[in-house]
Amino acid sequence: MKKTTSDLFVAPYILWILLFVLAPVAMIVWQSFFNIEGHFTLENYKTYFASQNLTYLKMSLNSVLYAGIITIVTLVISYPTAFLLTQLKHRQLWLMLIILPTWVNLLLKAYAFIGIFGQNGSVNQFLSFIGIGSQQILFTDFSFIFVASYIELPFMILPIFNVLEDMDENLVHASYDLGANRWQTFRHVIFPLSMNGVRSGVQSVFIPSLSLFMLTRLIGGNRVITLGTAIEQHFLTTQNWGMGSTIGVVLIVAMLVIMWATKERGER
Repeated sequence: MKKTTSDLFVAPYILWILLFVLAPVAMIVWQSFFNIEGHFTLENYKTYFASQNLTYLKMSLNSVLYAGIITIVTLVISYPTAFLLTQLKHRQLWLMLIILPTWVNLLLKAYAFIGIFGQNGSVNQFLSFIGIGSQQILFTDFSFIFVASYIELPFMILPIFNVLEDMDENLVHASYDLGANRWQTFRHVIFPLSMNGVRSGVQSVFIPSLSLFMLTRLIGGNRVITLGTAIEQHFLTTQNWGMGSTIGVVLIVAMLVIMWATKERGER
């Protein structure tokens, strides 16, 4: 009876994975073998890996570079923030305030930053007030990385905070009792024990950052070209679904590689 009940509970999850994970991936892989005329071909993959000027490979490198920068920026900000939160009295309240912006639609946040970074935005008004003058901030690499990092911050802070919050304080006290100072305790005890949270945060930030396309258009002004932008162009503009699917397959493989590279490995 117990087994039958558990199977009933598992069935919806299996159905969900089949319909909304495996089936779409299979459709993308299948579509990648057809050209714009609907003929079966390997030309899409040949174009991706051996196109003139290596356009798609450069775009892939560009995507990895931007995703890496965004991940590093969010990690540098998030780790001290998460560590500080664990020391506060009303930590759950502060954590909720950090997570709260994720409830706001991404498009609304993007348009808010357009207003902030625009020629007549609050940042340029402040720069003009102090005598520096109006600057081109919007549609630059800086604005794209800044906004993307801001949006991804909660997804890096949360897993790190959870690991630090659950850490056994006796280990830290034992380190102090054995003569270690604060830096040595952090380096040899706290940081190694929090690596699971760091790995989860890196996955949560790096993987979505590979496929950003809305921010590249609204904040980067198409000066920032990523794989997500290329997929959007092929599906919505050129109608070359085969090439768009090919880029999607490469993106999925890249995500799987990142997940494998950042997964927890047991000690031997």
